[in-house]
Amino acid sequence: MSMPPKDSRDAAEARTGTESLGGAEILDLRGLKCPLPALFTKKRLAHAQIGETITVLTDDPLAVVDIPHMCAQEGYEHVCSTNNDGVRHVTVRRRS
Repeated sequence: MSMPPKDSRDAAEARTGTESLGGAEILDLRGLKCPLPALFTKKRLAHAQIGETITVLTDDPLAVVDIPHMCAQEGYEHVCSTNNDGVRHVTVRRRS
């Protein structure tokens, strides 16, 4: 029997993984607030293969600012951001 997540960080770790959307991995970070979406995205990109694309799902309105800013600082690529009924889709890619 698995234990329920202890906090929002554990919940995010439990939701992330192998889902894909058009070839991009999905990182479901809905329910997390600033700065966690950017931090979890940075952590995932650090382990990504060069050229790998990840789409982050978030309902934090600041994530569409924080994640592209993190990408610019860390050398990752912000591909695009869209909003679907309050769920923001932020697509990022590891360059090198």
